[in-house]
Amino acid sequence: MKTYIKFLISTYIRSFLYVVLIIFSLVFIINFLTELDFFKNIDVSVLFTIYLSLLNSPSMIFEIFPFIFLISTQLFYIKLFHNNEIQVFKYSGLKNSKILIIISLVSLLLGLGIISLFYNTSSNLKNFYLEIKSNYTTDGKYLAVINKNGLWIRDVMDEKIYIVNASAVEENYLIDSFITEFDTEYTVIRNIKSRKIDISSNQWIISKPEIFTQNVSEKKDEIIIKSNFNYKRIQSLFSNLSSLSFLELFELKKNYELLNYSTTDINVQIHKLISYPLYLILMTIFSGIIMLNSKKYKSSTLKISAGLFACVIIYYLNNLFNVLGTTERINHIVAVWIPLLFLVFAILILVRKINEK
Repeated sequence: MKTYIKFLISTYIRSFLYVVLIIFSLVFIINFLTELDFFKNIDVSVLFTIYLSLLNSPSMIFEIFPFIFLISTQLFYIKLFHNNEIQVFKYSGLKNSKILIIISLVSLLLGLGIISLFYNTSSNLKNFYLEIKSNYTTDGKYLAVINKNGLWIRDVMDEKIYIVNASAVEENYLIDSFITEFDTEYTVIRNIKSRKIDISSNQWIISKPEIFTQNVSEKKDEIIIKSNFNYKRIQSLFSNLSSLSFLELFELKKNYELLNYSTTDINVQIHKLISYPLYLILMTIFSGIIMLNSKKYKSSTLKISAGLFACVIIYYLNNLFNVLGTTERINHIVAVWIPLLFLVFAILILVRKINEK
């Protein structure tokens, strides 16, 4: 019995690694072509574009691991069906349900490894990739970050450089802000202090500012300065959460809360990561049940097509609920976990037929 179990585990892991290798190759090629197109007017070496493609590919692979687990499970069962090994296991006391439990446990271990090791590595590589790429974009001279000291913005407009610090962000407004204005030689032109700045557009309306110029202070009712940033753009700058590790997500959430900034996107990402191992196990079980319930079809193409069709439906359902969660149409916890409950429900309906096959 132990020999059979070892064989099942090794066969499943080989199928998994085989699919990972193929998917990674495809993702790398797509990334490589994208980077070549991006740098077509910039003098960089081909090796550099290969390097960037390698940095960016792992984070993309992470997003499609549910597909990888589904296809790996399909390939695993196709091998068993092709050599009629599944009948041998059945005669030896390993029923279909037991085989499914074994590969589900393997999926659990792989999922925990992916979320604890692979995700943190891929997020660090993604962050490094974005840092390098920013040097070759027009946005490289602009910067916005959030830390425990508030929101910091570096902006360049009309040959002037602005460093902005705000202690809090409310919708369309910066609260308790301090702006330092420099010339291109980084000589201070003036400092501006304001309780409230309207950033709903790229024309910032600074209410009741106190302006400091060479030790002279002046108060005004209102001034307007141009900026490359507005509230929507500041929000979008922090949407690439895939470049943040687990600990960095919690740290960012803490900083957002201090700024009175919406943490919905971060909460959705955190719950996605927490639920990810379960998602991978469910995809394994779901794929296995589809393969076992479609044994009457001799064509492997039909079996794979049925699994992929179901996977596409699950993928879009998952994305739909994530959008509803991030836009606060529904609770972020509901947005992440409801698609998994649908998957559990589908599995419970189909699993009753396994041992009858």
